[in-house]
Amino acid sequence: MTPRTQIATSLPSKQRSGQALTPIAFVKAIVLAYEARGINPAQALVLAQIAPELLKNPAARITAEQMETISGLAMQELNDEGLGWFSRRLPWGSYGMLARASISAPNLGVALKRWCRHHGLLTDDITLALSVSGHSARLNITENRDLQDLREFCLVSVLRNVHGLACWLIDSRIPLTGAQFPFEPPAHQDVYSVLFSAPALFTSGLAAIEFDAMYLAQPLRRDEAALRQMLQRALPLTVLPYRRDRLLVQRVRQALSSQPADTHNADDLAALLALSARTLHRQLKEEGASLQALKDEVRQARAIELLQRSQRPIKQVAQAAGFQNEKSFIRAFEGWTGQPPEQFRRQGQTPVQ
Repeated sequence: MTPRTQIATSLPSKQRSGQALTPIAFVKAIVLAYEARGINPAQALVLAQIAPELLKNPAARITAEQMETISGLAMQELNDEGLGWFSRRLPWGSYGMLARASISAPNLGVALKRWCRHHGLLTDDITLALSVSGHSARLNITENRDLQDLREFCLVSVLRNVHGLACWLIDSRIPLTGAQFPFEPPAHQDVYSVLFSAPALFTSGLAAIEFDAMYLAQPLRRDEAALRQMLQRALPLTVLPYRRDRLLVQRVRQALSSQPADTHNADDLAALLALSARTLHRQLKEEGASLQALKDEVRQARAIELLQRSQRPIKQVAQAAGFQNEKSFIRAFEGWTGQPPEQFRRQGQTPVQ
């Protein structure tokens, strides 16, 4: 059989052994898909250890493992990775095809645009679109038909699927800055903060997730071999394995470049990034970097740009590059290039590597 790539809409549980957090409403949506096909879900419920009486209790919850089990069984028995959401089935392996079409993209932005475009070839019931406004990236879903009783399950699952795949493609947690949904808050709205780890708005425009646009420029860190391995058991693929953003180096560079006056020391920079100074140093070390090296890299690039493209006085160049005084700047610049800033400007030379 073709490997599945759909991601189960189960909650990332800190205790994978059995904390029951996933709302029974998602199971009831799967049961509706079975009924629409005239297939009895009893066996799948038994194998997932979901007692039938739970379906009558709106407040009931199941574990992540139970949700993954029944989702996988349903996809096989219904031969539909869409689990009944759309007007036509998405045969087993459909999402694997989308993943293969995206894996060769040069960066995450291109990969997500491919995913959105190719998803439209599978079904025109919904349209996925990626947009950027300033520093914010937004992936939204336009509904082209009434999804009826499966609406919540569909919209939540599709957004979770795209987010989980995006994290996997760049091998890093992508923290969401927001999530919104066009329907009324469900009785289990409390689980949305866990599903998306971001503030969730209801009765608000299109279904969408938002995140920092800088992630779109990240190169993919997975290849075809990794994809084949992932497809063997993709259902548990959620953002859970990415407990933190692995791309702290990128965030530090951006902060140093955009806010030099507010990042003179580790404490100020850590506060800006909502970290402790100790965590900042530790995570940078894990990524093979140091704060001092990153500061030198960013300051050197900024100083060279200003020296070559402007006639600002050396004192102003020092301040713009993030130095508190001219003497420390001159000393650092000589260490980088082997010559003082004025001489470098006159000669128009590039720094010695």
